[in-house]
Amino acid sequence: MRVVIAEDLALLRDGLTRILDAYGFQVVEAVADGPSVLPALTRHRPDVAVLDVRLPPTFTDEGLQAALAARAQLPGLPILVLSQHVEQLYARELLADRGGGVGYLLKDRVSNVGQFIDAVRRVADGGMVMDPEVVAALLARNSGAQRLGELTAREREVLGLMAEGRSNAAIAGRLFVTEKAVSKHINNIFSKLGMPPSDDDNRRVLAVLAYLNG
Repeated sequence: MRVVIAEDLALLRDGLTRILDAYGFQVVEAVADGPSVLPALTRHRPDVAVLDVRLPPTFTDEGLQAALAARAQLPGLPILVLSQHVEQLYARELLADRGGGVGYLLKDRVSNVGQFIDAVRRVADGGMVMDPEVVAALLARNSGAQRLGELTAREREVLGLMAEGRSNAAIAGRLFVTEKAVSKHINNIFSKLGMPPSDDDNRRVLAVLAYLNG
């Protein structure tokens, strides 16, 4: 699986490269600034891109804008964005572009190698991965919404895990309940949010997060 990395900190860029290499990925290019991202992505057309949100020269949102520009030229390009802090605006911009696998992780998660590698693979496979802290912030921001307020505590917990991109089986294991119970909670969530149920895990996450960002 071919990967392009964009990270301005040399130590982290080298660390990401070494981790990915160790798990069988091929890092075809690793760049350190915003202007280099789009050319690298269009040149290599990787299976997944791992990008820092803030890159030189301005350290604002070069990585994110390059990712969105790349998606325009390479529809469906899977993108995993790394950020130092929870920034809901960036999460919403990523969610607005539903052209393929997408992920938003805090950089602290990289220290958990297994979690990071799992996130890269899930995004490359077309899934969605959202950092739990980002999900919590989105839920908190919308806690006063009428429909969201109708959810039970357990349904909100399930919704948060859905938003992280977890499958029914993974949610069941996390909450120590049966998959049948999880399916019931999910059906209740869709009903209360006014959304039709879907067996497509990625579409349902997109639908839920689109509502939370609405």
